[in-house]
Amino acid sequence: MNIDEIQDFIYEKEENGICTLTINRPERRNALSFVSLLEIQVVLDDMEADKNARVLIITGCKEANAFSSGGYYNAKFMTSIPPEIKKELDFMDMAQKKLCLKLWDFSKPIIVAINGLAIGGGITMPLAGADLIYMAEEAWLGFYFVKRAVIPEFSMSFILPFYLGFQKAKEICYFGDKITAQEAEQLGLVNKVLPADELMPYAREQALRLVPPKGPSVSLKLMKKTMHNYFREIISRTLDLENEGYKASIKTSDFRAATKSLITKKDPIFKGK
Repeated sequence: MNIDEIQDFIYEKEENGICTLTINRPERRNALSFVSLLEIQVVLDDMEADKNARVLIITGCKEANAFSSGGYYNAKFMTSIPPEIKKELDFMDMAQKKLCLKLWDFSKPIIVAINGLAIGGGITMPLAGADLIYMAEEAWLGFYFVKRAVIPEFSMSFILPFYLGFQKAKEICYFGDKITAQEAEQLGLVNKVLPADELMPYAREQALRLVPPKGPSVSLKLMKKTMHNYFREIISRTLDLENEGYKASIKTSDFRAATKSLITKKDPIFKGK
């Protein structure tokens, strides 16, 4: 895939070095498909190759009333993917190891501005890849994996306990309760909560502090590389384990019950098998 083939995002570059990636799938509340996640990789590669690209801001389009509603794996959509794109996708990589490690290795700062609900991959992807996360006051997070009878991805099995400690991380994963923006800030999952109309201006203001003449790009690159280096192998092993766990979970009757509940709009009845 080439940068000019991107469809699920609006990708903008400015002369000052700020790049903005806006999720643009309002008809699906900015849900992310395998193709969407491939497009993020293409953007990261484009920025790495462009010495004038200094910092990336990721947000959701306003029309979606969401940052991202998570993963989108509709079977009909899967069959519509062009063959030349499909050959670049690994449908067995449910934990998104390739993208997660590319985000982890990305040499430039990433700022995420969560302007609405962020569910599943809509929050695990930012937590795995962002250096700074800002959030609108009315936005909220949903670690809904347990409700779908699957396990978290994007190395959350390591990152959440690392950020929060085991007890709180397990509480979040085991129950899947909604987390408000204010709770997310108190937990340390996001850096700052702001009124919706101040979110993007603040994100841009912070981005400007990270680019020349205010930000020393080489120093920032070395800081990020040094901080991330020790944990890379842990992240990689965790992603392998998440892929194994995910494949096991989707073979269960509980997963089938959870999938059925999405159609019937009724709570699933789990049997533990």
